[in-house]
Amino acid sequence: MKNRKQLIFLSLVLAVISTGACRKQPAESQQNANHATPSLQETAGGGAAQAGDRFYFHGTIANDLKIEMTLMRDGQQLSGTYFYPKVGKNIGVKGTVDKSGNVDLRESDDSGKETGIFKGKWQPSTQPPDTSLTEIDGKWSKPDGSKETEFRLYQQPIEFTGAVRAVPKVIKENNKKAHYTVDVEYPQIEGDARFDKFNKEARGTITKNVTEWKTGETSTDDEVTTELTNLDSTLGNAYYFRLANDDLISVEFDEGIYERGAAHGNHVTTVLNYDVKNGKKLSLGDLFNPKSNYLNLISAYCIKDLKQQAAKDKDGMLSDETIQSGASARASNYDAWAITKKGLWITFDPYEVAAYAAGPQHVLVPYSALKDIIKADGPIAALAK
Repeated sequence: MKNRKQLIFLSLVLAVISTGACRKQPAESQQNANHATPSLQETAGGGAAQAGDRFYFHGTIANDLKIEMTLMRDGQQLSGTYFYPKVGKNIGVKGTVDKSGNVDLRESDDSGKETGIFKGKWQPSTQPPDTSLTEIDGKWSKPDGSKETEFRLYQQPIEFTGAVRAVPKVIKENNKKAHYTVDVEYPQIEGDARFDKFNKEARGTITKNVTEWKTGETSTDDEVTTELTNLDSTLGNAYYFRLANDDLISVEFDEGIYERGAAHGNHVTTVLNYDVKNGKKLSLGDLFNPKSNYLNLISAYCIKDLKQQAAKDKDGMLSDETIQSGASARASNYDAWAITKKGLWITFDPYEVAAYAAGPQHVLVPYSALKDIIKADGPIAALAK
């Protein structure tokens, strides 16, 4: 009888211990879940990708075919999407980047079938004004190694919060009667109504440029049109974000123009600097204290920098005379300015400070050179600290 009571008592003890363990395990699991780091987050193109740093790239494949790519990097793991602006459909990519920067990205279709391979190098950007960004150069091919072609991707300094993405829109037209083609792009920010006014301004900037250019083409003299019926005038462009966050957007449009019968084309730079917080397009004067001599200060810095560039490159076709004239303190000389993290990025188009063959010239004016006149509560005050 005594042994039976001991057995019953021992069974009860074991049951209590077992019940406590069963109750304790879910509590511990819940506690761990509350402190776990999320492993998934939304990508710019939709869907899920591994958590990590988000990178936005734009570039080309097969020399001149434009692509946009969004990648999430978590250590050596990469995942994301890319698309061709002219098509607009996202293509999934997934792969790795090793400690030496070697990239292996595999693309696949909706069914999961592998359709291509990007192999390249993840490295610091060689493109000014911000060499702290990243670029990826390499070769794309079919999974079997055929159709190999070069690609190059440049990181864009986009730092929006939330589920926001920048999407290129395309204006394409081929007018056979007037002998011209238009193929231009402009960005639209999707996912947040705060950017609606910027979107309207960006769209309006490019459509205005296109309309003005087309008006000039359709008013061409009939005699000239007859002589040049085998040639088409062309208008194309590329755009580059110089800064893009929830408060400020600076986007630079590089327009390539060819007029029928001309010896060569030309490039014209248009920049849209937009204050998202206050919903307005910025003028250069908005950055500085009232009645400050900002044009004189910027001009003096640019002239000095351009002369230093000329001294380093004897074949750069920059002369003191053209520099003094094209970079003088006239407002029309400083239409193409962009906001970057490091300073104001000034572009001088061909013929402004140098011959056409020299190409556009650039100067980065650091905020340190402008600190005494930057408006304390202005749009770039936080960047200048």
